[in-house]
Amino acid sequence: MRVQILLFAALRERAGTERLTLELPDGSTVADALEQLRWLTGGGAVVMAVNREYASPDSGLAADDELALIPPVSGGEQQPEVHVRISAQPLDPARVSALVSDPRAGALVTFTGVTREVPSLEYEAYVEMAELKLREILSAAISRHGLCRAAAEHRIGTVALSQPSVVVAVSAPHREQAFAGGREIIDELKAQAPIWKREQGEWVAGNRPDTPLG
Repeated sequence: MRVQILLFAALRERAGTERLTLELPDGSTVADALEQLRWLTGGGAVVMAVNREYASPDSGLAADDELALIPPVSGGEQQPEVHVRISAQPLDPARVSALVSDPRAGALVTFTGVTREVPSLEYEAYVEMAELKLREILSAAISRHGLCRAAAEHRIGTVALSQPSVVVAVSAPHREQAFAGGREIIDELKAQAPIWKREQGEWVAGNRPDTPLG
C-alpha cells in the first residue's frame, strides 16, 4: 500500500522535499514507516500524526493515509519518550529496541523474558492500570538514571515455550546508565504492575503490588 509522508522544518530541509511516498505492506504500523525513514530521522525524536490526528508507533496505517513527521516544536525542550504496550499479540524484541533509538545514546540495552521449562504460560492483566503503572516506572527510571528513552511491552494470554512474554529496552549516553535503568524497570514491573501468571494450571504467587521493592 502507498502512504504519503509529510515533512516539516529540519526534516523537510534534510529530505529536500516536503512530501514523500512510501510503499508499505498491508497491515503496517507507524513504527514500520519510521523504520524505513531512519535514513531521514536518524532515529531521533519526532511526533507522528496520521490524517491530522496525533499517533503512536503502534497506530495502524491504511492505503493513502497521510503520515506527518513533526520535529520538536519551538518553545520548549522535548521530554524523554516512553513507550508501553500490553497485548495478546506476539512481541518483537527488535521492534521494541528500535523504539528507543536516539542520537544522544551511546548504549542500548534490551531485556527479553521468555517462557522456559513448560509448554506454555498464561498471563492476565488489568491492562489499563498496568499500562499506567508501566509509564510511571519508565518515567521514574528515565529521571533517575538519565536515560534517553525507555520502552516496555508485555504479553497477555498464552505464551508458548521460548516465546517472549516481556521486553524492556532502554537507551542512555553510557552503558552503566542503560544497564541500571533496564534492571530497575524489569524489577519494578515484576513487583508493581498488576499482571498475573499461571503455570501448569496454578496462579504463581507474588508480592503485593502496593509494597515497594527493597
